[in-house]
Amino acid sequence: MKHLLITTLLVCMSLLISCKKETQTTSEKTEITEAENTESTSKGEIPFIWNAANVYFLLADRFNNGDTSNDEVLDRTKETAVLRGFEGGDIKGIIQKIEEGYFTNLGINALWINPLVEQIHDSVDEGTGNTYAFHGYWAKDWTTIDPNFGTYEDLKKLVEVAHQNGIRILMDVVINHTGPVTEKDPVWSGDWVRTGPQCSYKDYETAVKCTLVANLPDVKTESDDEVKLPQPLLDKWKEEGRLESEMDELEIFFAKTGLKKTPKNYIIKWLTDYVRELGIDGYRVDTVKHVEEGVWAVLAEQAKLAFTEWKKNNPDKVLDNNEFYVLGELYGYGIDGKRFYDFGDRKVDYYANGFDNLINFQFKYDAKKLDYEKLYSKYSAALHTGLIGKSVMNYISSHDDGDPFDKERNKTFESATKLLLTPGISQVYYGDETARSLIIEGTQGDATLRSKMNWEDLEKEETKLLLEHWQKLGKFRKNHPAIGAGKHKMISETPYVFSRTYNKNNVLDKVVISLNQRKGTKTIKVDTIFKDGTAVIDTYSGTETTVKDGSVTIKSDYEIILLEPSK
Repeated sequence: MKHLLITTLLVCMSLLISCKKETQTTSEKTEITEAENTESTSKGEIPFIWNAANVYFLLADRFNNGDTSNDEVLDRTKETAVLRGFEGGDIKGIIQKIEEGYFTNLGINALWINPLVEQIHDSVDEGTGNTYAFHGYWAKDWTTIDPNFGTYEDLKKLVEVAHQNGIRILMDVVINHTGPVTEKDPVWSGDWVRTGPQCSYKDYETAVKCTLVANLPDVKTESDDEVKLPQPLLDKWKEEGRLESEMDELEIFFAKTGLKKTPKNYIIKWLTDYVRELGIDGYRVDTVKHVEEGVWAVLAEQAKLAFTEWKKNNPDKVLDNNEFYVLGELYGYGIDGKRFYDFGDRKVDYYANGFDNLINFQFKYDAKKLDYEKLYSKYSAALHTGLIGKSVMNYISSHDDGDPFDKERNKTFESATKLLLTPGISQVYYGDETARSLIIEGTQGDATLRSKMNWEDLEKEETKLLLEHWQKLGKFRKNHPAIGAGKHKMISETPYVFSRTYNKNNVLDKVVISLNQRKGTKTIKVDTIFKDGTAVIDTYSGTETTVKDGSVTIKSDYEIILLEPSK
């Protein structure tokens, strides 16, 4: 793994103090009233705001094959169960789609990619046939990239190309466990991992100090004992000719940070290297509730320091003054829980332990039972009361959710409208926008959710129309932080019209949206969001008009109106 020169402790601490001062100054600012702020960001450059992001989540192996030369490596040639082996997708394939403008056209401003670090080499027989670690969650070596996904240089280029296109990168990270044990992938020493008992989830202890499943060694993240590196890892580095350099870097890191050489801190070093060297913008953290919350606080602190260091060393590549962003997969967490997760014997506030955002496993249920207004107003109220300054990530389908919002893909247009217009961060899972099937014959378990991206369906007229719907809503969301981070207000019930307003830290953004409209000519109220005489455009139909008597008249063949000021 290639590393940049590490700056001195004095400089790093100076930067940390400066960063903290800037953060405190920002957080102390009170919300600016509309009367005080006369400039709308709708008329100028729209700032990127994490809590309003439109994120695209993909599995690299299943998305796009940009380099066929790495399709068969490490002798991963055993016959596997359906969709349980490597299919050829890679980092270069993602770069191709960024350069083609696929994500830009979809309104995506952040990419969440599955873990790309080197995976166990062998397969595991899970009772349904052999399974390889195509998904990226079975780490063998955190310090290098798995050759089936590509190279370190590929990842470096991915981040650079994404940034050039205004797209941030969320790196999926795992600290909780190593990969399964196989003949080619020996278990690490007992001071590093436990191999039992399996989690029973009766209380905090039985959800943290345990293995998620059989044969998935659990890292002893609770340990404060200093340990030596596992022998299998040392042997691997020696064989690859990089043992000395890796050991030297570890000594520098621990001397610089003052952290102890515990299992968790070794992994934190390896993960933050990618931030320090490449400018990764944020983490999506796996299995949050299975690790002591204090570990996440240390990871977040070290990642923010690493991001600050990268910015200092790469001033010409810095996109903005956003801090490193940390998103967590706290399985079972829902927005109704506000800031807490209840283990039964203990409630934990993960937002107070390094997290800016948690995945909202509740959204699919709310989307099924609530109409648009109840859904939108509920989420706006929650984010502007119990979760002020934080957010949640909403999704309709994912890689391990066997009961998604629309498994049969019968409500694909509604899926987009509910997901992309609900307050919070939106997570588009690859193929949501193209109705990629989630029901694949012959699969077992979550493999049915992980088929190859259905690029061939873009030749079909119905898929083109669906994609266009996702694109229009996605770009509108991307251009207006008010959608995800602003306050919701219903203007009229029939026809259904509402506004979103974001007014914070010298950023004012306002939009008006109407749903379930009849086709043809329609007149809608815009309340006081846009003054009389304001030229506005419905970005869904492309129709321009002017506000008169607090209303606008739009002629279009669509049931959706997305109003913003004309440029």
